[in-house]
Order: sequence, then C-alpha cells, then structure tokens
Amino acid sequence: MDLRPSVEVCFTPNLYPLHMDDAEIVVVIDVLRATTAICTAFHHGIDRVIPVSTLEEAIEYRNKDNYIVAAERKGKVVEGFQYGNSPFSYIDKDLKGKTLVITTTNGTKAFHTAKRAKQVVIGSLINLDALCEYLKEQHKKVLLLGSGWKNKFCLEDTICAGAIVDQLLSTGNFSSDHDSSIAAKYLYLSARENYFGYLKSSSHRRRLRDLNLNEDIKYCLRPNQTNVVPVRKGNYLIKI
Repeated sequence: MDLRPSVEVCFTPNLYPLHMDDAEIVVVIDVLRATTAICTAFHHGIDRVIPVSTLEEAIEYRNKDNYIVAAERKGKVVEGFQYGNSPFSYIDKDLKGKTLVITTTNGTKAFHTAKRAKQVVIGSLINLDALCEYLKEQHKKVLLLGSGWKNKFCLEDTICAGAIVDQLLSTGNFSSDHDSSIAAKYLYLSARENYFGYLKSSSHRRRLRDLNLNEDIKYCLRPNQTNVVPVRKGNYLIKI
C-alpha cells in the first residue's frame, strides 16, 4: 500500500464533488486571470483578499474605508467598479494595509466551491515554484482545482496544474493514481517551452485577445514572478 500523499487534478468546479473527500489541501487555479491577480495584489502590498461569489456581495464593500472592490464578468470590468481581474490593476498602486474584495466569472466561484476543504491555497504560474515548495513542506494530500470557464475545461489551468503535479511527483514523496493528473502533466510537458504559443488557439486566450488583453495574457503566463502563497484564513486570504 502506497502511504505517500496523493496529488490529483480536478479539471472544473462541477467535478469537485467527485474528488473532495480525498483532499487535505485544495489549490484553486485560475491562471487567466483571477488567481494571478490575487497573487499580484499580495506581492504589491495588499493586506488580505476576500473572494466573493456575487456582485451583490461585492457592492456591500464599495463605500468602506481601506477596501478595494473588484468585479469581472466575461473578461470585462463590471460597470460601476473601478477594478477587475487584470493583474496590472494591482501593480504600482498604494495597496499597503488595504483589503481587496473581488468577484470574478470563474476563479472566486471555484474558491467557494472548495469552502469546506480543510485548507485552501491560491495557485498560478506566477507563484509556481513558491507554491510547490509550500506543498512539499506540508506533505499532505493535494487536489488541484481548475476554475475552467463557466464549468468547462480550459487548457491554461490544466497546464498549471500539470506543472505542479510534475514538481511534486519528481520529489518521490507524492503519488498519483488519476488519469486527470497524468493528462495535466503531459499537457504541461508539451507546453512548457512556450506557454503563449501553445495556448494560441485556446478559447480563453482568444476571448481575452478579442478584448485587447494580450499583455495580461503574457504576464499571466510568465512563471515565478513572486514567492507569495495566498492561503485561506476564515473567509479571506492572507499571504505567507
């Protein structure tokens, strides 16, 4: 019997009930762009992040001091909000001591899908190595939850999950039994030399390109720009 902790991949939130009983740590991944934006905000000084599912919840925070409120739907900033989920919104801003409240089409909903998990952390390509080091130290069962697009499979989240699977399995201290993890790993190995080119025809890259957000895409696909690892504490995220 293999006693090593497992690392597995769940492609979309609607598949989460099939995996949830096996995980001690759930890593929520939304490469384009929610989890990348959250990591970026922490890297540039934000104190904590409150992911919320609905616009109505976000609106409740709009007039509170020291809160930045962000809302994105279908790739666009929601009317009436100053911020969306572009990581560039959180660079070179005075964020120190402030709280970011954010709701997005996919990423924050995936976060709440995992609300009953023992531990939830935020993953992206920009914090890839730091996240993997953290997971190695925890030595617990890991489930990598892709946010997808409206509960549909997407390449970029799966490639990121595959990169994490590859790092953890390479230590010899983790195991994996699910085909989803094998598929994610081999997608990553195919894409790692040129994420941008590999994802050229992917649905979400085309969706963001049509919104003139190519620079966002390039930023989100550049690994290891921060050593921030956001972790859940109560109903909000802090960095470690």
